[in-house]
Amino acid sequence: MPLDIQVSEQPAGIKKVVLGGRLDTLTAPELDAALAPPALDNTNTLVFDMAELEYISSAGLRSILVANKLMKANQGRTCILSLQPQIRKVFDVVRALPDVPVFQDDAEMDDYLDMIQRRALDEGNT
Repeated sequence: MPLDIQVSEQPAGIKKVVLGGRLDTLTAPELDAALAPPALDNTNTLVFDMAELEYISSAGLRSILVANKLMKANQGRTCILSLQPQIRKVFDVVRALPDVPVFQDDAEMDDYLDMIQRRALDEGNT
């Protein structure tokens, strides 16, 4: 099964990457190309929506780690949304991204991002 990648710009510097199918040795280069610089310019939050991702290999994990590293280098953050149970198990076992928040759904992620933005505003007013 191929990898389906849908990248969309969201308000407030958020880029959402919806993944479906298989993220493995054969398809990881597609994700790498979709997120290669300058694709993440002007992005402060990168969201991976994995609700439709059926399989991830170590090559797929590496692609996500590389994207996370690029985001950190630009003072951005990465979030992961809607992991299928088998994908969550891989992330749990390898503890691939211990500092990346994982959310059950869009509403939970939106609440988190709102809190982060409110906190930044409060810090800017002190």
